[in-house]
Amino acid sequence: MTNITGTTTCDTRGVADWLLSGARSASEPYQAVAETCERLGASGIPLWRVDVFVRTLHPNIAGRRFRWQVGSEVSISTTTYDAPATYESRKSLVESVCSSGIALRRRLTRSDCKMEFPLLLELLEEGATDLLATPLVFTDGDVHAALWTTCQPGGFTDEQIAGIEAIVEPFARVAEVRALRRTATNLLDTYVGSRTGQRILAGQIQRGHCEAINAAIWLSDMRGFTALSDQFSPRTMINLLNRYFDCQVPVILNNGGEVLNFMGDGLLAMFPIEDVGETAQVCDQALAAAIETRARVLSMPKLIEMEHLPPVRFGLALHLGEVLYGNIGGGNRLDFTCIGPAVNLAARLEKIAAQQERIIVTSAAFASHCQSQLSDLGQFSVRGFGTPQTVFGLPDE
Repeated sequence: MTNITGTTTCDTRGVADWLLSGARSASEPYQAVAETCERLGASGIPLWRVDVFVRTLHPNIAGRRFRWQVGSEVSISTTTYDAPATYESRKSLVESVCSSGIALRRRLTRSDCKMEFPLLLELLEEGATDLLATPLVFTDGDVHAALWTTCQPGGFTDEQIAGIEAIVEPFARVAEVRALRRTATNLLDTYVGSRTGQRILAGQIQRGHCEAINAAIWLSDMRGFTALSDQFSPRTMINLLNRYFDCQVPVILNNGGEVLNFMGDGLLAMFPIEDVGETAQVCDQALAAAIETRARVLSMPKLIEMEHLPPVRFGLALHLGEVLYGNIGGGNRLDFTCIGPAVNLAARLEKIAAQQERIIVTSAAFASHCQSQLSDLGQFSVRGFGTPQTVFGLPDE
């Protein structure tokens, strides 16, 4: 903005006040980044590009980068823990700022500008003239970073630098609040599943709170796990279990299911049925997931030959019915899971799969809604149920 004398001013107190009030008009992290940059621009800061780097607590993702650029939407990228190390990552400007906690400025077009980081040369080639890298210090002492760049000839003025510095601390508070909520969501999604996590965040945390829902129920179990545990080291068995569950969990999620519990080498999942008209579709998705899982597990010997493990064998039962889905536990330690006769029957069916030397079996209720062809295996007495249960299997087994 320009005052009555024609000189440029950059009063960012309004931006700081907006941030200190919680940036309520920008509920999502990318919205907070975009609106902060736009408000700074309206205050007289000639920003060209801003990159905000925030580390996160996630089993696969080390951190996220939010990039705002004039005329573009905010882009979001992630860094994974297994990303290959490169020269740029080993000699990173962002890592330097995060480890030192000290701001860094580089006037890129000046002949005496120190170009110790590869990113600086990239910015210069793209037309940037000045960069201010500021640490974003969270209340727990954790340090993240923001890079503020301009294409203004001659770079930022001292007043513009002061204007950016004035909003860094309140911007860090907003970034921390948004990051904490995302961390909570990530952890809940990781440990209890997205459907359950949404309920917990919505306040459904009272013991005994539950609801009856219809679902296709999945219960799988590895064969001979106890015997294997006696032969191999705990670390080997943990690696085996992780590979085994990798054959199931992504497939379940991709087909609309929710993983509820890991019970040693067993897995309980459900495929919720929101509308009775979707029953056949949900059953088909659950069976498709089971068939894909079977193929993945059968291919596991290629992964475990180096550890001299025998081929992995497992059984999987699919049932359809009503379950009670909610909080169960004692004291302040609760579990969000599903219980009921339908879950018990799925567990019994999985034992029948073992007896019949089959991998996948289903109940009659599930088979009656499944459009795929299933074979009638006959009736079986099931412990805890008064009448024999008709069991179905895949023709190719």
